Amino acid sequence: MTETVSSIRSQITGVILAGGQGRRMGGQDKGLINFENKPLIQSVIEKVLPQVEHIIINANRNTSTYEAFGYPVISDTMNNFQGPLAGFLAAMIFAPTKYIICVPCDGPMLPDILVSRLADQLLKKNTEIAVAHDGNRLQPVYVLISTLLKDSLEQYLESGERKIDLWYAKHKVTMVDFSDTPDTFININTHHERDSLQSNRSNA
Repeated sequence: MTETVSSIRSQITGVILAGGQGRRMGGQDKGLINFENKPLIQSVIEKVLPQVEHIIINANRNTSTYEAFGYPVISDTMNNFQGPLAGFLAAMIFAPTKYIICVPCDGPMLPDILVSRLADQLLKKNTEIAVAHDGNRLQPVYVLISTLLKDSLEQYLESGERKIDLWYAKHKVTMVDFSDTPDTFININTHHERDSLQSNRSNA
């Protein structure tokens, strides 16, 4: 049977990346800071949940707090905060599905067409990876990936490499245009950015 966007929805696990160190947030766990009167990750969960069959959270600290949101929490298989690709790998190892869709925990402005647009282009172009492009640059952690690439990613990380774009270049990738939804990739790295976004949204 030919795969369609609707048919592969059950084969996509949403992965919320909350495994960073939050350096620009003074070391605070970004997913747990308050945004519009709830933890930031809750806003992301609410955006992703209608678009996927499963959700997992990738976190390397405060795991019991993240577990309280009701979804599996997985930590990197590599130590010392090795970056987003380490989160991708942990998700690929754990996910029961053919694909994962990764989004960061600090990006609460996800559109409801994120997964469907990435999936549509992945299927049309017959690629292994579909990554968002905002019209100006690649947004590499907003990405749909085949979990068949797990071994490739594991070998890449074991070689000492960490750069996302170099790993993507090893595979069939399609860049997906999201220039019509510029707010999609607004993320919160500092308390000031959080306060500004809250203020802008309340005044809109």
